[in-house]
Parts: sequence; C-alpha cells; structure tokens
Amino acid sequence: MNLMKHSPAPIPLPFLLLPILCLSATNLTAQTSEVLLKQSRTVLAQLEGEKHLPGLQNEVRVTRDRWGIAHIDAKNSHDLFFAQGFVVAQDRLFQIELWRRTGLGEMAELQGAEALEGDRFARLMQYRGDMEAEWRSYAPDAREIATAFAEGINAFIAQAGEKGLPVEFQVLGFKPRPWRAEDVLPRMSGLIMSGNWQRELSRARLVAEAGVNEARRLAPTEPPREFALDPLLDADLFKADIGAAYGAATKAPAFKTSLHESNNWVAAGSLTASGKPMLAGDPHRTLALPSLRYLVHLRAPGWNVIGSGEPALPGVAIGHNERIAWAFTIVGTDQADLFVEKTHPDDPRRYLAGDEWLAMDTREETFRVRGKPQPVKQELRFTRHGPVIYQDEKKHIAIALRWAGQEPGGAAYLGSLSVARAQDRASFLQALEAWKIPCLNFVFASVDGDTGWIAAAATPVREGWDGLLPVPGWTNAYRWKGFLPVKDYPQQWQPAEGWIATANHNILPPNYPHTIAYDWSPSYRHDRIRERLEQIIASGRKLTLDDFRSIQQDSTSTAARQLASLWRKVSAPDDLKTLAGMLGSWDGHLATDSAAAVLYCVWLQELEKVFWQQAIATDSKLDRGSLKSLPVMIRALREPSAEWFGTENPTAKRNSLMLTALTTAAARLRKDQGADPTRWKWGAMHQAAFQHPLASLSAAHATAFNPAPVPRPGDDTTPNNTKFDANFKQVHGASYRHVFDLSDWDLGLATSTPGQSGQPGSEHYSDLLPLWAGGEYFPLAFSDKKIAEVAKHTLMLRPE
Repeated sequence: MNLMKHSPAPIPLPFLLLPILCLSATNLTAQTSEVLLKQSRTVLAQLEGEKHLPGLQNEVRVTRDRWGIAHIDAKNSHDLFFAQGFVVAQDRLFQIELWRRTGLGEMAELQGAEALEGDRFARLMQYRGDMEAEWRSYAPDAREIATAFAEGINAFIAQAGEKGLPVEFQVLGFKPRPWRAEDVLPRMSGLIMSGNWQRELSRARLVAEAGVNEARRLAPTEPPREFALDPLLDADLFKADIGAAYGAATKAPAFKTSLHESNNWVAAGSLTASGKPMLAGDPHRTLALPSLRYLVHLRAPGWNVIGSGEPALPGVAIGHNERIAWAFTIVGTDQADLFVEKTHPDDPRRYLAGDEWLAMDTREETFRVRGKPQPVKQELRFTRHGPVIYQDEKKHIAIALRWAGQEPGGAAYLGSLSVARAQDRASFLQALEAWKIPCLNFVFASVDGDTGWIAAAATPVREGWDGLLPVPGWTNAYRWKGFLPVKDYPQQWQPAEGWIATANHNILPPNYPHTIAYDWSPSYRHDRIRERLEQIIASGRKLTLDDFRSIQQDSTSTAARQLASLWRKVSAPDDLKTLAGMLGSWDGHLATDSAAAVLYCVWLQELEKVFWQQAIATDSKLDRGSLKSLPVMIRALREPSAEWFGTENPTAKRNSLMLTALTTAAARLRKDQGADPTRWKWGAMHQAAFQHPLASLSAAHATAFNPAPVPRPGDDTTPNNTKFDANFKQVHGASYRHVFDLSDWDLGLATSTPGQSGQPGSEHYSDLLPLWAGGEYFPLAFSDKKIAEVAKHTLMLRPE
C-alpha cells in the first residue's frame, strides 16, 4: 500500500471527527502510524475459508477477484442480499454507519451539540407517509430485500463483537447499532441531488440584492424566461441565511457532492467494430475515502447483475445484467419548490391557507447528544406544502419545502431494484415507474440491438408557474398537478445519428411540450464528447472500447479553447507577452505536464473574480453560488458589449480586464511556482488527495490512513472531469467508470478508486488508485469462466 510519509495536508472537508473522541490527547500523540496500521490489520475482514451465520437459508459463495470485487452466488434472493449486506459490512462498516447516522439525523450522538441543527434538518426530510406504498414503489419485494440486507450487516456486527470491529470504532470508542430495513430509506442523499430549491434561494437573493433586471441578465435561464418574484413577497426576506440548516446537515463527506457533473453515451451496433451496441458511463461524485461507490456482482435465481452502487443500499445502481446495460447522469429536473407561509401573529404554529388559519402538523423528536446527560427534545413543524426549513417568528413567516422525495419511492437509487431486473426496452421503461430520485439521464443498450436515452425522475407538473423562485404559500395559485408519466419523459430511442450522449447539459428535444427545468450544466463536456465521436465516425473507422476509454479520459476543454483564443486579439505589454502568447497558442489540453494549463487555471480564477466584481451592480458581497455561469462570462468576453463593459469602448474594457487578471495570475505563479514557465506542471499543482475521516486526528493517523496524492489532468469542463477547489486540489470526478461492448459481457471494463475496502491495511484499500490515476481499467468479469480466471479469494457463508 502506497502510504504518505509526511505530515497531513489540511483537510479540505469540513467534517472532522475530533470532537467525538473518547480518548485523551496523550493517547492520540502516543499512537504511531505503525501501531495504527498494526491495529487495523488485526481486524481485517476474512476473505477466505468459511463463516457460519445465523439467518442464512443455504450456503453462499463469495468470490473476490484481484481487484476486490465480490461475486456473490446464492440459491435464493434472501441469501443473496443477506450476503451483500455481510460483505459490504466487511469492507465498509464505518462508512455506512456514518452515512446512516447522517441520513437519519443521529450524528449529535457522536459529535455533540454542533451536529444538532443538521440532525434536525435530516429528520425533517424523513418520509412519514404510508409505509406499504413506500416499499411497493421500489419493487414488489423491496421490503424483503432491505430486511435481508440489514440482517447481513447485523450478522457481521454480531460475529465481529467489540474487539473485531474495524479500527475506526476502536479508535473512537463506539459501536454501531443494529440495522433495520428502514435504514435504507433516508432522504438526505437524494435531496442533495435535487438542487433546484437551493438555486431558488440564490436567485431570490440575487433579485433582492441587484434587482430583477440585473438578476435576469446575470443568471439567465435556458430556455430564456423573464422570471420575477411574486409581488406578494418581500424580496428582503431572502437575504437571511435560509439554507443554514441544510448546510449543517450536509457537511459530512458522504454527502458533499456536486450536482450536475457526469457523462454517458451509447452507440448503435452499426457504428461499432463488434456490430453490437456499446455503452459508456462515468457518474461524477465527491472524491472520498472510501469511495462513494461500491462494486459488486449479484447472482441468484432472477438476478445476474454487476456494477456499482451506494454501499449502504442493496442492489446495483449502474451496470448491466445478462440482457441490458445502462448508465446515468444527473438531469437537473426541478423536483422541489419553496413556499413562504404567513404565520399567525399570536401563534407561530398556525399559518394562512387561503382565508383560514391552519394548525401546523408538529412532531417532537428526541436527539441523543454527546456530552449531555439527558436527550434533547425539539419540535419539527410541517405545513400542507411540507417541512418548515426556516422560520422567523418575529416577522411571522416560515418557509416550507415541497419536494418529490417526500412522495412514496423518494429514497435515492432504490428504484434500481426494479431497473436491474429489466430485460428489454419495454421492461426497462416499466421499471422506471419505480425511479423517482435522483433525476437521471439514463442511456440504455440491449443485446437485441436497442439503444436510447430517457430522462427519468418524479417530475412535478406546474400549471401557470415555473418553479424558478419561492412563491407565497397562503394563496392557492401555486399547486403541483401530479407528476408526468414515464411516456412523457424526454427520451429518444434508436437515434438516427446512431449515438446519443448526455453530460448534464440541456437535453430537451426540439418542441418538447413539458417544463422540466431551466438550469443546466454548461455543454462543454458534451461538446468534446460529440467532437471525438464525430471525428472517429467521419474517418470511416468503427468505434471500439479503446475509443470509449480514450474519450472518458479526454482532458481537452472546449471552454479553455474559447478563452485562450481571445488572447490572439489582445495586445499584451512586454512583461506579459510571453504568457499571453502561451495562452493564445494553446490547444486547451490540460495535460499533467502542461505549463499552459497551470497559467490558464490561475488566470481563469483571477478572471472570474474581476469579471463578476465589475458585472454585479451592487455594493453587497453577493454570494451567487451555483448561479455564477461560465458560459455567461465567456459570451460576454467574446462579444464585448455596453451591457457588460459600459458604453465607452467595451472591447478596450474587456481587454483591460483580461490583462488585469493575467497580471495578478503572473504574480501568483512567479511566487508559488517560480519565474520559469517551462518548469510549471499542471499535475504538480493539480492533485487528488484521498483523506480518511480520521486523518484529522494527528499526523500519525494521516500517515497511516491516507494514500499518497496523485497528479491529475483536466478540469471540470473536460470529459475527464477533475473539478478542483480554490487550491487546485481535485475534489470531484469519476470515481467509477464503465464501458461495455454488448457482443461479450466479459469485455466490460471499469475503473474505481481508491479501493473496494474501507479498512486501512487491507490489500484492497488503495490498490485501484494507481490504475485510476493512470487512466487504466480492469475487467468486470461476468461469466463463470472469466470469474475463475481472475478469482483471488473465496469465502463460503453457511447457515449456522
């Protein structure tokens, strides 16, 4: 295992576990990295031999291959998911324990009072409706599957005992509680991927700070719409920190994720060397240790599916079975709205609905809080529109969230229990009736030669309003009229071009009659994918899996090319000529050894600062969040106008702004990287560092648990999305990828990082990181023959 041999870098994630320690500072500093690793290795999961487990009905074979992927063979569905729960707990128990606590609002029990606000918000989001309808919405046997999965996790916890639990539990001094079937139903992870309601707040605050006309100019919609706040609302109320509780609830690394960054595409057999469809997918998520993805192969009567999913959930979310393959990206469907409620001056638990005052539904919740001798009780409030996420009793207002995830079937990814068993397009579309959250672009291929795309989500129908801004809740003008049926989702089957790709951009077909959303990711990644595919097709050559791998690893930015080309029209002073020339002649390829990529990324950082400072006509320090648009800025720079740069020579003002940013960038680079541009290397500055949650405890913990950082190409506009923070460290991207040729499932390839196991010291803790960092793939073995070729460990699970 490649371990760091130096002091830890600052933790880029705000979730630090130090407050939950039951250890003294002396004990912390006394532990060396060698002792910690030794302690971890004494409790590594058993991968070979046999285990006798109460609850199993028949024996189950668990074959782990060279890359740590478990191929689970069971004789019935119960044992299959029991074994999946057991195997996941072997590899990821600490991770899924934190995920569960975050989703259920139980982190204060570990972290203390600082986690209470986040816990309260998580409980506000929990489903509180008809449980029979809830379970049926995912699959007819969803409850039974979840029950077996929980039983398997509990079987591992029971056989591990206190001394056999993973090292994190030993260090922190707590035990996981037994799992229940309902623990797979929290809503928080799905809410994070339904981000429109946060943009509603950003847009409303922008209207309050800059005025509606400025808001439309700075944050235009697609398609264009002249949005405005309902005149019944006071814009100033949105200057408050309405989303504070949400921020507190989502600060754990398991749930910090970007919303709109993934790629997928599918090509018909007419375009491929094998004559069968090919499919590629790389969902982009926060880079974490362990990974947010867990790969598994599930085989039992009625099941033969391989791919990845969330480790705390049963099944496979993205992958293939014997007949179909699929991949997904976020659509951006508007699945949520904010309602401003008028509350009664004399009773904050009553709110206006039309002409009458209604009593809020209330629920008293009990929170165990570390450091407090007695549990803390807090009241949750709900209006007819949903949970109250913010209330100002002095101003007599409350804000309620209406979200599709509050409906039956709103737990993220559990609809995969139906999707993974589809056999053709018809059954796939029927399975998507169970897919509500998150909103996803699915690309699809079948061994029959069928290919296509569909944007699947619980899609609210709004008549007469757009959902772009918060609305008054006391009127009856703003209602949801149900949800679109699957047949009305945006979709395309057997595309005429022979291929189709999505990358979170605007995917709406021409003349599509329904409203889905008005905010999309920029099309830069899709533009480059299209460019690469069309180049290959135009050459007359047939597509191969090597082509698909190459496109997934592509680190050329069409956005960078557009911005760099501006320097061919700008006259730079002598002290900047060399740098301006570097950018003007650059092809937009952000390779790890590129000096131009270093200059571009630092310059872009400075350019965005000065552009938005001069563009926003307000003295307020406006935090616009996700509304700050790179395409808007690039259009303004490429076509300088009075609207953006004033009436007196807009082009000269544009040039001056670019030079100002370049001057600042040059000074930063000379200080940080040296005066010689030939020595600048993008990969030296732009790296991915995987940090264990306990790495913040001490240098010894970081050295023991953190793999060494790896250099990275690209940025967030390249197909190989390597989104970075303010210090250029990659924080987001494709931790999992797959490519399939449906002529032979054993040709399937994947990447993942850093490893299947979350246990430090395991051979599968970070063994996938070098492959991922080098753009290399490993096989997703599917047939008995291929599994036997790559098998490394076999564990037999037998009934007790």
